[in-house]
Amino acid sequence: MPVWSLSEALSWYTRAVSDASAAGEGGAGALQPVARATTASDLVADSIRAAILSGQLKPGETLVERRLALLLGVSKTPVREALIALSTSGLVAVNPNRGVTVRRLTLDDIRKCYEVRLLLEPWAVSRAARLDPSPELTDARVALDEARQLLPAEDHTQLSLANRRFHRALYSLCDNDLVTAKLDDLQDLAALGAVNLLWEHWPTWRAEYAEHEEILEMVASGQAAAAERQMRRHIEQSVSRIEQARGSTS
Repeated sequence: MPVWSLSEALSWYTRAVSDASAAGEGGAGALQPVARATTASDLVADSIRAAILSGQLKPGETLVERRLALLLGVSKTPVREALIALSTSGLVAVNPNRGVTVRRLTLDDIRKCYEVRLLLEPWAVSRAARLDPSPELTDARVALDEARQLLPAEDHTQLSLANRRFHRALYSLCDNDLVTAKLDDLQDLAALGAVNLLWEHWPTWRAEYAEHEEILEMVASGQAAAAERQMRRHIEQSVSRIEQARGSTS
């Protein structure tokens, strides 16, 4: 395979874009989308996320870019990008005076997260089932298998993250980018709610795994209404437990 110089590569790209433009709508497929690669900032975000969910990084703790970069063996740039991503998902907060800190979440924050999931996710899973997603359920099956292997572990951080991947693998098949993006924004808060609140008081991870198995089979077999009911029940139980916790606290 020939090795192109930068000028040759740019020349090829210019011709490809010009040809596609000249072809009109029929040329829209001249350049195919490429899979998103895992970047250094993704890996840094994963590491910081796991540290927050496991309690190694405490609520209110200041996150210093230079120190994190040194600990993780990377430059400050991927750390900065990771912190921006985590601020979007709600795990860290940016304060003009204190910099970036691990966010102090309240029961009310977690309640709101699960209530929005309750509004959107049952519909998304039902929609996915109606669209015959069976050829695209590999990611869901992989995440479910990973969760099964993690059930005996004492540290449930990775189990919670595997559960979040399972949920995303299903709702992302709903063919609605707005719904998928909103549910994506809630992934980290849902994981934090499971590990640091729900499972501390209600050790339901095995029951939830069984429910995930049922939901996956319903989606795979096109049982849209049943999948929607089961997902709604699945999330409603968490909302009810959060309300119990809020009542006990108050």
